[in-house]
Amino acid sequence: MRTLGLDVGSKTVGVAVSDELGWTAQGLETIRINEEEKEFGFEQIGKIIKEYEVGEVVVGLPKNMNGTIGPRGEASRFYASELEKRFGLPVVLWDERLTTVAAERILLEADVSRKKRSKVIDKMAAGMILQGYLDSKN
Repeated sequence: MRTLGLDVGSKTVGVAVSDELGWTAQGLETIRINEEEKEFGFEQIGKIIKEYEVGEVVVGLPKNMNGTIGPRGEASRFYASELEKRFGLPVVLWDERLTTVAAERILLEADVSRKKRSKVIDKMAAGMILQGYLDSKN
């Protein structure tokens, strides 16, 4: 059974998937969404769930540094509840504080151009969220 990791933003959702043993996470793609238009990319998520035989989903929960939940955290909670309703899979909310910052730092240190960074940062952050979750289980 594979686990899907998602980094949900207001314009994109970074997607990562685990290997079949649940040891490693790999960034898969970035899905364009539009919260204002109620376009959340669930159709594409469904295709990925089917293709990779996903049995569990991890959604990054952006908490404030003091541990409280702000508007982005509430948006992630909504997204997670919609995933549960639509696909009937267990969905885990995982503290993602600073994963996007860490992904950005790694890409900067690797001297990746700004244009290329913007294309991969969300799926890389999703991979970091998922890897943190997988490491906590193993």
